Amino acid sequence: MQSELGVEKTAGLGTKPMAEVVPLSRGDLRLTYRIPSALQPLLPGTLVIVPLQRRREKAVVVKLTDVCDFPQNKLLNISGLLSEGSVLPPDLLKLATWMAGYYMAPFRTVVEAMVPAPVREGKGQMRETMIEAIRPVEKETLEALNKAARRQGELLQFLLQQTKAQPRSLVLKRMNMSASVAEGLVEKGLAKCHSESRVRESYQDGLDAEAVTASGPPALTEEQEAAFTRLEEVRKEGGFACWLLHGVTGSGKTEVYLRLMEKTLEEGGQVLFLVPEIALAPQTVARVRSRLVSTGANVVVWHSNLSAGQRADAFREVAEGRANVVVGARSAVFAPFPDLRLVLVDEEHEPAYKQEETPRYHGRDVAIMRAFDRKVMCLLGSATPALETLYNVRAEKFGVVKLTKRVDDRQMPLLHVVDLRRARAAGKGGGLFSPLLRDKMIDRLEKGEQTILFLNRRGYSTTALCPSCGHVVECPHCSVGLTLHRTDNRMRCHLCGYEKEAPTYCPSCRSPDFKWKGSGTQKVEAAVQALLPKARVVRLDADSARKRNHFRSVLQNFRKGKIDVLVGTQMIAKGLDFPNVTLVGLIDADLSLHQEDFRAAERTFQLIVQVSGRSGRGDRAGEVVVQTLTPHAPPIQFARRQDFDGFLDEELSLREEFRYPPYRHLIRQVLQGRNEEKIWFVAEKWAEEAEKTLGADVEIRGPAPTPIEKVADEYRVQLWYFTSAVSSTGQRLARMAQKFELPDGVKMMFDVDAVGLR
Repeated sequence: MQSELGVEKTAGLGTKPMAEVVPLSRGDLRLTYRIPSALQPLLPGTLVIVPLQRRREKAVVVKLTDVCDFPQNKLLNISGLLSEGSVLPPDLLKLATWMAGYYMAPFRTVVEAMVPAPVREGKGQMRETMIEAIRPVEKETLEALNKAARRQGELLQFLLQQTKAQPRSLVLKRMNMSASVAEGLVEKGLAKCHSESRVRESYQDGLDAEAVTASGPPALTEEQEAAFTRLEEVRKEGGFACWLLHGVTGSGKTEVYLRLMEKTLEEGGQVLFLVPEIALAPQTVARVRSRLVSTGANVVVWHSNLSAGQRADAFREVAEGRANVVVGARSAVFAPFPDLRLVLVDEEHEPAYKQEETPRYHGRDVAIMRAFDRKVMCLLGSATPALETLYNVRAEKFGVVKLTKRVDDRQMPLLHVVDLRRARAAGKGGGLFSPLLRDKMIDRLEKGEQTILFLNRRGYSTTALCPSCGHVVECPHCSVGLTLHRTDNRMRCHLCGYEKEAPTYCPSCRSPDFKWKGSGTQKVEAAVQALLPKARVVRLDADSARKRNHFRSVLQNFRKGKIDVLVGTQMIAKGLDFPNVTLVGLIDADLSLHQEDFRAAERTFQLIVQVSGRSGRGDRAGEVVVQTLTPHAPPIQFARRQDFDGFLDEELSLREEFRYPPYRHLIRQVLQGRNEEKIWFVAEKWAEEAEKTLGADVEIRGPAPTPIEKVADEYRVQLWYFTSAVSSTGQRLARMAQKFELPDGVKMMFDVDAVGLR
């Protein structure tokens, strides 16, 4: 019997004479090689070295076989091994094959996403030299050593007090000794050294100590108890099931996750816990570790911002069964679990789960596929689920349990919508803050309570405009304006990284009357300091969080009450739990509403609800001030009333009218290059061919310019394909791409189930 990958499920699995491999530098090229006897048994998923066109190439074994159209005696041998055994177990190999087909991605890029670079390169674990005393040591020997070599005597006395071997480098550093002291002890036969593998653990530096939960589980509310009981029944039944935990902010979804994790660990299974942003990982890891430490669980952190060594160690810990729980961002979905039994996806609606580089996979959807393949439960959680998820609930493809109340009967925050047009017309809203928001910020500072201000735009000012001639300072490489950063008085492009000194006069007409328009988080920070000079204000965005652990240290200080006002972008918009925050202000709620994206209303609704959820999570009631120029916009009004069903009904009816996702799948194609005329010529030629190939079953829109037409000196043109049969449409487009001759200087990419449309 053969699996979908063609791997025989028999005792002789590793003894086939030939192997199909995919070179990691050659896309989807599949080649067959003989397996020399010295390398048998060989398993699918093993990394190997193969000869290819007079070079030695890295490759992954995808299939073992004893059948080949080419004469076996003319096949080349696999040269050697890069990995000891398989780095891609059968389920991940199967997943990689599905992803390459569904997301129209080269197989090698999927493997690179799944396997950390050090593992792909065949590097072993980090090793550390350990030192220990050789017992027993006679008193006379120790006295003689102290007289002849005092430092060696001190080191030996320390080692004799230890119950096990200690890291040599750490001991020498703390005792301020050179390596020669340890070497002398070893030469005298009084100590010995050996090498041990070392795991580089993440988030063990105490920065998140304040975020831990109590060692014992809190009492569940009635809603939590009902939700947990139902979900545990589903989990115990076994088999694949996908459920949604739809709970308002502060309703205790994490406690339900933890209870399910505990039950899974009691049975000896492993758990995958996905969070959308790296920013949420520290707090989540701290809570999970503090809760599960008594069970002996080993919790591993996994995301792209870890060092290469940390990711490789996490990979091995999971693969070898030493890690019970993996907490991480979207790339953690590829952890090589031997015994995965529960998949959790928190904040499942977040766009951050979508990878914007090849392979352009969606972490939530891949997590569901992993659960399906392993026949286990996948639980999606959110206060504002994605419309695709709610659509599947209504279609009864997914189950659902709801938490409609906050824990301890805490009230939902009171939400005020401020019409900035009226405030400005009355002469009271000229600055960044409306009178209502100003008064409430002052009130919170006087009461010793904390405030969060949200604006999803970094920098100081977003537009440099000359009122005399109308000149706008734009990036010379992208079709966007430059953003002023007041910290170093430079203007930067947030797309390509171009920067220049901020001008003091118009570059076009030399007028000194130069105006800065628009606001970013730096301007908000400065405005808060001017309004509240005694307040401790900290800004948290991509600019300020570049230093290692800066984000975590800021959150620790905010949790301890060392910060009064936290100003930030989307990284502070969700998932964070600070009991003393009683005021949240959205400086400009219209930013996400007026984007060229059919998901703009959904994103705005989700953002307001999620940001509002940071307020009033402790004993004191919370308030939210939403500043907007369009107060009557449906997503703002639905969010104000916390009317999920009303928003869902209206938005789904609009999507159905235009046949947008979730009613059909969207495949987005982008052609780009430096020659604008050539790009348009190729796009129109491709569109003609696509209409002939795909027929009436697929609706094609475009070619049309992307919302941002030029990025890093490359012009961009897009086509959209709406289809109900996404896999077959993708396969036909992939075959077209293989035959279509792209001229030099033109690149093409496909994004299946596209989320980012800029």
